[in-house]
Amino acid sequence: PVPVSVCPPKTNLDLAERKVVNKYYPPEWTPEKGSLNKFMGQHPLRDRARKLNQGILIIRFEMPYNIWCGGCGIHIAQGVRYNAEKKCVGKYFSTKIWNFRFRCHLCPNYIEIQTDPQNSRYVVVKGARQKVETYDPVKVGVMNFESEEEKKKLHEDAFYALEHAQKDKQVAVESAPDLGKLIDHNATMSDDFTLNQLLRKRLRDVKKEDKRARVRMGLSMDAPLLPPSPEDALAAQQAVFHRQASHESVLRKRLSLTAGPLLPGSTSPSSL
Repeated sequence: PVPVSVCPPKTNLDLAERKVVNKYYPPEWTPEKGSLNKFMGQHPLRDRARKLNQGILIIRFEMPYNIWCGGCGIHIAQGVRYNAEKKCVGKYFSTKIWNFRFRCHLCPNYIEIQTDPQNSRYVVVKGARQKVETYDPVKVGVMNFESEEEKKKLHEDAFYALEHAQKDKQVAVESAPDLGKLIDHNATMSDDFTLNQLLRKRLRDVKKEDKRARVRMGLSMDAPLLPPSPEDALAAQQAVFHRQASHESVLRKRLSLTAGPLLPGSTSPSSL
């Protein structure tokens, strides 16, 4: 029998995209045997579904925030991805609570993080601790969102809402000059191409000066150059260098030695 290759119907896809969706069907397959995955005895998700009978699916999990590993103590930044085991551990009303279990990339410690639908966040359950990054919005000058009690009071108390609005207007008036300065500064520095060009030119000048310094001192291009310090300057002033004798002085000394007697009290070789 001749192998059958089933291609999708002709569409506006180019040749490369048509190759991607093409599937190979072995000669012993017939349409009565079902799908190709069923015929081959494998799951459509392949190795990711090896623990599906335990309710576990292997996914690519991305860290929602910065954490400290409980095994090696390393800092794991937000956005780092791991192959994690995803499983359902409960429900909050009709919303499932998902648990993600993965291993640290530097130690055998396992970390578990699960969802918290009630507070719309992720919670570290085991193997790590979340990095605390709290701040006072008033001190850093960012917008401070009202709490539920504050929102309720603003909605019910008209005088309190009016007083709150007056405070917001006063803050806007006080911060107007600073905002104007920032806007003017951004307007003068809005040309990204010019800024990039100046930065690259400055970097080239620094590299040229570094190369000239290395050539002047006879250093390799791979040797790191440290910034000058007072200790190095003092050590250079105290260093004593012996002057190397010239070639003519070495010849004169050699001639004087050969012309004189070899032993004390003997005659010179030239007099013989």
